[in-house]
Amino acid sequence: METSNMAAQVPPRARTHQPCAACRMLRRRCDRDCILAPYFPSYEIEKFAGVHKVFGASNVIKMIQMVEESRREDAVKAIIYEATTRLRDPVYGSAGAIFHLQKMIQDLNTQLDSIRTQTLVLQEQRDQLLGILKNVHRRDPVSPIDFLTFGDAGSLSIDDTVGCGPSTFPSDCDWIL
Repeated sequence: METSNMAAQVPPRARTHQPCAACRMLRRRCDRDCILAPYFPSYEIEKFAGVHKVFGASNVIKMIQMVEESRREDAVKAIIYEATTRLRDPVYGSAGAIFHLQKMIQDLNTQLDSIRTQTLVLQEQRDQLLGILKNVHRRDPVSPIDFLTFGDAGSLSIDDTVGCGPSTFPSDCDWIL
């Protein structure tokens, strides 16, 4: 019966306050002025576990205190990111992730340059073809191919004839039926 009387005497605010993830993990009392509470709510214990494993609780508190109040949230996000990447890649941490992203950007820029070059070549080819089509419509009905085949006079010359006549044409070809 004494315990029920004590519970009735405790102010309701003290019962509703849940410890932050940091205090919960460290098994300590979480005060209302806990510096870690705004950044590590009780349901994000995994985030604090990673940060604690890499940096330690006292170092995290020192880092947060070194930053002005308006920029603390960004600092905690950076600390969480660094801890997460450091757990994933203990040697390089976030520097490895940054290097990987820079390499991807470099590769994509190389691909982009190649595609731009291909686009310019294709545009030049298109412009040339359009120019040829415009010239074909303006010229005589005889095409430039006719001039190459028949010469300037438009008729076959002696040199253009086939080297054998119908009497000397081989009759034992596979393609003749």
